Amino acid sequence: MKKIVVLVSGGGTNLQALIDAQKRGEIVNGNITCVVSSNEKAYALERARANGIAARVIKRGDYGSQQEYDRALAGILLEEKADLVVLAGFMTIFGETVIREFENRIINIHPSLIPAFCGKGFYGLRVHEHALARGVKLTGATAHFVNEVCDGGPIILQKAVETQIGDTPEILQKRVMEQAEWKILPKAVSLFCQDKLSVQNGTVIISE
Repeated sequence: MKKIVVLVSGGGTNLQALIDAQKRGEIVNGNITCVVSSNEKAYALERARANGIAARVIKRGDYGSQQEYDRALAGILLEEKADLVVLAGFMTIFGETVIREFENRIINIHPSLIPAFCGKGFYGLRVHEHALARGVKLTGATAHFVNEVCDGGPIILQKAVETQIGDTPEILQKRVMEQAEWKILPKAVSLFCQDKLSVQNGTVIISE
C-alpha cells in the first residue's frame, strides 16, 4: 500500500475529492496518510482531521531562505515516508530539493488543458479569466508530474470541459472542478499507486 501525502494551502476541495474517492475504493493500493499545509488556517486541515488523517503545517515565513524551506519540506515528506506527493491547491513555491528527491512522484492538478493557460501567474481564477477572455470553447484540467518548469512536467491525464454562454470565472471554475479535476486527479493517483505510470522521453506511458 503506497503512502500518499497531500500538500494544501486553502479549502481543500481537491483533497476532499481524493478522500471521497479513497472511501469509494477508487484509489487502488494507495492510502492518504498525511496532509501538509503551508497555511495553519487552511480549512483543508479540518477535512484531514475529520477523516482521521495526520495534519502538519510548514509555513514559508518560518524559514530564512527558500533553500531552508525546501530542505524542511523534503524532510517532512521523507519523515512521512511518502511514496507519492499530491499538490492539491498548494500555493507555496518549492524548489529543486523536493523535486529531485521525489522525481516523477509529485502529481499536480492544473485547471486548464496544458499547454494552454499555464505557467507562471496562471493559477486559481486567473486561469479561467484568461480562458474566457480568449473565448475558448473547450477548457478543462490536467493532471501532471511536477518538474522544475512551472506546469511543465509530463502530462498524465486530461479532461475537457465546455465553456458556456454567460460563464463567469467563478462558474467556470466550479464546472471544471466538478467535471474534470475531481475525476482525473483521483484516477491519476490510483494509476500511480498501481505502478501503471512510467515516464519515457518526457512522456507518460499508461500501462494496463
